[in-house]
Amino acid sequence: MATKMKFGLLLPHFGEYASSTRLIRGAQLAEDLGFDSIWVRDHLVFKPHSEMEKAVPVFYEALATLTAVGAVTNHITLGTGSLIPFRHPLNTALALATISNIVGPRLIIGFGAGTFDHEFEAIGMAGIPRPELVESNANIFKRIFNENNVSYKDDYYQFENISIEPKPLGPVPFWYCGGTPRSARLAVKYADGWMPGRITLATIEKRVEVMTKLSSEAGRSLPTVGVIPPTSIAKSREEAFDGLNVDGLLKWANDRGKWWVKPPSGRFETAEDIEGSLIAGSPSEVVEQTKKFEKVGVEHLVFDLRLRFDRWFESIELLGTQVLPHLRE
Repeated sequence: MATKMKFGLLLPHFGEYASSTRLIRGAQLAEDLGFDSIWVRDHLVFKPHSEMEKAVPVFYEALATLTAVGAVTNHITLGTGSLIPFRHPLNTALALATISNIVGPRLIIGFGAGTFDHEFEAIGMAGIPRPELVESNANIFKRIFNENNVSYKDDYYQFENISIEPKPLGPVPFWYCGGTPRSARLAVKYADGWMPGRITLATIEKRVEVMTKLSSEAGRSLPTVGVIPPTSIAKSREEAFDGLNVDGLLKWANDRGKWWVKPPSGRFETAEDIEGSLIAGSPSEVVEQTKKFEKVGVEHLVFDLRLRFDRWFESIELLGTQVLPHLRE
């Protein structure tokens, strides 16, 4: 049976292999091969994750990157997975409305609270409850994108009689990004979608069960469920796993995945223990692993190729020609 899932790619706008050529040509290739979306992440003071091959602190700003790739593509969806709230919401709203008018109504705005305190300490925002800043952004966007002369006040932002023109050309879905139980609850409360980054299948299934119950109680539809799993694809399983830092992924899971559903041992010790937090193998194996996400409720899967940005174009070709057609046939 053909999948109803949509598929995207996380762009190589950070780390050792970030370059304008990879961004521009990669975005165009993704559109040509039928991917539904391309995505960026967000940092202010970037520190590479432990599983990346080299700790190269290069980071191309998220919204500038989306503008550039949007200008050289025609219809592919542009997503943030996720923006973090170190910008003033009015500044972000103006940037998003500008992008929409330049490239068309094809934005999905994923927002998250951010993982690292040092980024907020650097701009004097230490100690502010960041999930509340995310909700403030959502509330402000909803009004400023649809109204003029907006006055707003909460514990963090206050302004009077503000209008932003031009308005976005169409709706701008707001997704809550994060893997914790709270992030899933907040997505039901006020977002159009929920998108964790790396997370296990067992954890997604548990979150979706809770979200389905909460959505029903609130009388609303279930938010769109997305995910951004690290991915390594090659012509053979051996090549896909060659040099893959599984130990780094396991370390991340044990250090940062405290809210994940744990294996029987209580610790993540093998690649099987983090199923869903890694997609790796030959094209046929990637097809089978990807199908499992739909079974737990995922509707939009974004392949995160950061572990293989050195094989960026080859990986896009394999996914676009040998994975997506089999999922959609």
